[in-house]
Amino acid sequence: MIVGKEDFRKYVLSLSEKGKRVDGRGFLDYRQPIKIEYGVSKNAEGSAAVTIGKTRVICGVKTEIGTPYPDRPDEGTMIVTAEFAAIASPDFDPGAPGEKSIELARIVDRGIRESGAIDTKKLCVTEGEKVWLVFLDIYIQNHDGNLIDAAALAALAALKNAKFPKLNEDGTIDYHEHTDTPIPIVKLPVACTITKIGKNLFADANVDEEKISDARITITTDENGTINAIQKGGEDGMTQEEIAKCAEIATEKAKELRKYLG
Repeated sequence: MIVGKEDFRKYVLSLSEKGKRVDGRGFLDYRQPIKIEYGVSKNAEGSAAVTIGKTRVICGVKTEIGTPYPDRPDEGTMIVTAEFAAIASPDFDPGAPGEKSIELARIVDRGIRESGAIDTKKLCVTEGEKVWLVFLDIYIQNHDGNLIDAAALAALAALKNAKFPKLNEDGTIDYHEHTDTPIPIVKLPVACTITKIGKNLFADANVDEEKISDARITITTDENGTINAIQKGGEDGMTQEEIAKCAEIATEKAKELRKYLG
């Protein structure tokens, strides 16, 4: 019987010497099923739910008209938030967003923003006066590990699913009537998180593996294999060789995940 985190870590490391993981997957295998469901919310301009194994994340897209930033008068913008509902995991506390939810939102935001996935100039309504603001709201329904990859995929799927609401001549928005105009998505950046336990690198760590991990790195790449964003987590470091290997793995696994977007 395995008792405690340290015993479990020893068990994971002993299995890894045989090329195995606790749940029988290969080191670089994602859990199954991987599913994307579109249009899961009637109250959003676009929405999607992503399931990876037992992890399930929903993302909804809402839009508003706002004022552009002074240094970008002809560009709209995107805002990402994440909510860790206490019902999704005993590790989540009710109340205001904590560090983990803020970090998750920032990683998703950075991957989309730095890749230029949204053509922000097409969000401009009147230069210097009115632009579309695109809000991505991420909700964790069930946490069984690797929330980052699931949330990033859900955000991208929700954006693909979104249509602008009707903008009236007086500048008000009719949220009950949607146009056929989609959010201007020009790239599909996909995040892949690699977790280090001992000397081993694992893709799609489950929640138990995450708890005994030494480090993790999330690498977001676009269709051309260009690295758009990197986020390091965990207490331990990674060598240059390990980071290079993670980049190679992330690029290949992102190709697999991107196929689920259709």
